Amino acid sequence: MLYALTVPGPIPDVEEVRVLEWHGQVGRAFEIGDLVVELETHKALVEVRAGQAGILRAIHCAEGDWQVVGRPLAVLSDGPDEALPSSPDELTALAVDFEVS
Repeated sequence: MLYALTVPGPIPDVEEVRVLEWHGQVGRAFEIGDLVVELETHKALVEVRAGQAGILRAIHCAEGDWQVVGRPLAVLSDGPDEALPSSPDELTALAVDFEVS
């Protein structure tokens, strides 16, 4: 199954975040609890960890790009051979844990 990794939220007083660093390239497998991406707001750092296992299949927001809360950052899947959709907006959201510091 394919999943969209979206900007987590809600985060009080935050409408968009900037991608600081991806912790893996396309093709990397993540396990539950692995750090997937670091984001920043205008005042805080947000660490996004995988809430389920998956393989990073496509990145839609490069490091330095801004994205609105709830919008897709990347696509992950259960397996490496699933056909990617034309738009990540149609996908189920990937379960994530996130911490704002």
